[in-house]
Amino acid sequence: MSSWAQPPPPPGAQTMTYTYPNHNAAYTAVPVRQGFGQAYQAQPQVAYSYSPHPSASSPSSTTTADSQPQQQQKFDWPDSVRRYVQRSFQSSNLDPSVSRAEMEAKLKDTIRYSQDTGTMYTTDWDSMPLPQALVKNERQQVLMQPMTTQPIVKAPAASKASTNTSKKRKSSDLSETGQANDAPAPAPWRVAKGPSLGDRITRPSMDGPLQGKSKSQKNAEKRQRRGDGGYQSTYRSPSPEPRGGARKGPIVGLNQTLLKQYFRLTSEPKAKDVRPLHILIQTVELLKKKWRQESNYHFICDQFKSVRQDLTVQHIRNDFTVSVYEIHARIALEKGDLGEYNQCQTQLRALYKAGLKGNPIEFKAYRILYFIHTANHIALNDAIADLTLAEKEERPIKHALDVRSALALGNHHKFFQLYLDVPNMGAYLMDKFVERERLAALASFCKAFRPSLKLRHITEELGFESDTEAAQFIIDQNGQELLKEDKDQIIFDCSKAGTLFDTARAGAFSRVDLKGQI
Repeated sequence: MSSWAQPPPPPGAQTMTYTYPNHNAAYTAVPVRQGFGQAYQAQPQVAYSYSPHPSASSPSSTTTADSQPQQQQKFDWPDSVRRYVQRSFQSSNLDPSVSRAEMEAKLKDTIRYSQDTGTMYTTDWDSMPLPQALVKNERQQVLMQPMTTQPIVKAPAASKASTNTSKKRKSSDLSETGQANDAPAPAPWRVAKGPSLGDRITRPSMDGPLQGKSKSQKNAEKRQRRGDGGYQSTYRSPSPEPRGGARKGPIVGLNQTLLKQYFRLTSEPKAKDVRPLHILIQTVELLKKKWRQESNYHFICDQFKSVRQDLTVQHIRNDFTVSVYEIHARIALEKGDLGEYNQCQTQLRALYKAGLKGNPIEFKAYRILYFIHTANHIALNDAIADLTLAEKEERPIKHALDVRSALALGNHHKFFQLYLDVPNMGAYLMDKFVERERLAALASFCKAFRPSLKLRHITEELGFESDTEAAQFIIDQNGQELLKEDKDQIIFDCSKAGTLFDTARAGAFSRVDLKGQI
């Protein structure tokens, strides 16, 4: 120790010592020059004392001593977490495809995440998936990745920084960076080892026209969607995350009331407001009696929609469900409510495909006549293509196919013969488009018969019940001047009709009066 070393500290003072391998100064401190006129002055070298052992009263030793009791404290685990761990290692829950090491690692990650995020006491551990199920889920997500997916290699910090400076950053990169810094870390059971299935689905851009499809093809697809029961938007809003105490599965109704008004659901249904299956069966029997006695369609339609809603929220799909939709569809046909009939028809098609019993032959025939009315040729061809050879020989379907064939060939005589002999309730559907076919037939009569035609012939050929009904139909089309009396009969003057019925026919074929369709 040199003679100019620092004197020893007074008693009771803390000594801050530094450790160096030798006593020689490693460098010479140079003060900052305040100007160019200032002369340089060398500073004396200061030697630092070496102390191999720090003082016992140093702050670092005090901090270390204080932290050791904190680390040795035991964490008070909730009972739900203990039960979750016990349930994970039960022999009945073990999976031979998942090793014990993998299960323990996933279990530690799950519990550590809830501890770090402060959600250990609020998490529903009783419904939490077991670690072996989480491991299998991650494996499944990895298997769903395409074979061409390249492994993601993490670059060092230096190379990452050089890459960011060498390339221009896009706006998407900025947004992703901000989201990555602000968003909380996802739970370990929601972390996938690769891109999710939604990220790997290629969706067409909505900003420009669809490539690979012509305008006629897109219009054909729109018409097909309309024929299958209305537009179905391709957009799906993201489903909210289920709450910890949310109910799983369908509910079981507790309401014992037979008649209940229909209300559109705006929240999760409650069991006290839903009728069980045996009550719904009694309700349908009561509604059938009321329909025969009162024929109040608005009341019956409202009650049937309420029954259908209770069946839907309870996930009841059986033969009784089919009968409810069939009865409601027949009543809607009888009252001409094709909008409600179309909803029932769409549900019945799905129920028949599920193998449930009912009357598929009857309603497949209605479906063909319905598409003839809406002039939906693409959906009509699809419905015919789905028929088997045995179904085509059934009388209702054979009649509907004959109607289509007669209209395609312009055979008005055969069409109106089929109109007068319709099985089941198909006449209600044919009533919707028989008027436009009568206009088409009259337009053909005016070109084929000259100079006049007996009104009785029009009555028989166009399926009118009387001459009075046929004459009124012509008058409704502003053709009263074409009717003349000749002796004991009425004559229809074809030579003066001109384009009257051609114009009326074009107007009738250009519109379809149906709720929800054009």
